[in-house]
Amino acid sequence: MDFTPSEAHRELAALTRLIATDQPQDLWKELAAAGVLSAADFGLLEQCGVLVELGRVASEAPYLETIVLGAGAIAAFGTVAQQTTWATPAARGELRITPALENSAVLDSGILTGSASAVAYGTAADLIFVPTIDGVVAVQPSDNGLVITPQNVGGRACAALRFDGVRLGSERLLPDPSAARWLHDRATVGLCALQLGTVERALELTAAYAAERVQFGRPIGAFQAVRQRIADAYIDVEAIRLTLWQAAWRLAEGLPCAEEIATAKFWAADGGHRVAHTAVHLHGGVGIDVSHPVHRYFLAAKHHEFSLGGATAQLLALGDLLAAAPL
Repeated sequence: MDFTPSEAHRELAALTRLIATDQPQDLWKELAAAGVLSAADFGLLEQCGVLVELGRVASEAPYLETIVLGAGAIAAFGTVAQQTTWATPAARGELRITPALENSAVLDSGILTGSASAVAYGTAADLIFVPTIDGVVAVQPSDNGLVITPQNVGGRACAALRFDGVRLGSERLLPDPSAARWLHDRATVGLCALQLGTVERALELTAAYAAERVQFGRPIGAFQAVRQRIADAYIDVEAIRLTLWQAAWRLAEGLPCAEEIATAKFWAADGGHRVAHTAVHLHGGVGIDVSHPVHRYFLAAKHHEFSLGGATAQLLALGDLLAAAPL
């Protein structure tokens, strides 16, 4: 087991940081122009490196949804025609894909019924992947029977979807039944990567603020209680980092990793919760000012915390896995 980043991983992450830190008006366009969206050229570990950097700027760019999950699933399970029609333009930043992972959808004789909620970028996506027991189907906004209702989830634009008999041809299906699990596992690991970048940067901002904010004639970072809280946050960030890369490495290598993914998501949710609250509390009054940067990191951390199951859900899943394991 070797978590040492490859040269491609380091260079791609550095390029992403350079672009994202400059805060261009159209980050997605800049990432595409720089080749960051070329999913076919990179593996999961390199993609997680990109996600960490996007998390560091609390970006809402749909890299996880469109590239890691959308184009990635097409590359793994799609036909040549699907790769040409969907994955290639996605890598150019011309097409956006998002998955509706949490849904009640049923596919029967090519007709999709059911619903999904809190679908990220659901109002702006050109293609929506809907996992079912018969495989993953691709739904387009113009399909008859699809109803899209905008939702605001923690300040992020999402959508509620209703599938009222959406008729789909075979060209819209990724028929491999393992595709749904493939999407869910990578979505969970990707959220952990975003959370790592988010809380890592939130901690950096908090430590810097504690060093410059003076109270009673001393920087607040000189007080023992503040130092201890920052130290605890550092431990949480490192736990998120370790468990993320362990899960991502095993998933990328095709090794059994259900326990590792649940563990990584637990730390991303539980540790991320503590770091986000530490950042707000130690910033004092400005921590709840919506115009201050730390507010964006708090909202992003809470979004990553609860997406696809919070800490308790992960512990329950981990308990079931451990109970089912042979002694």
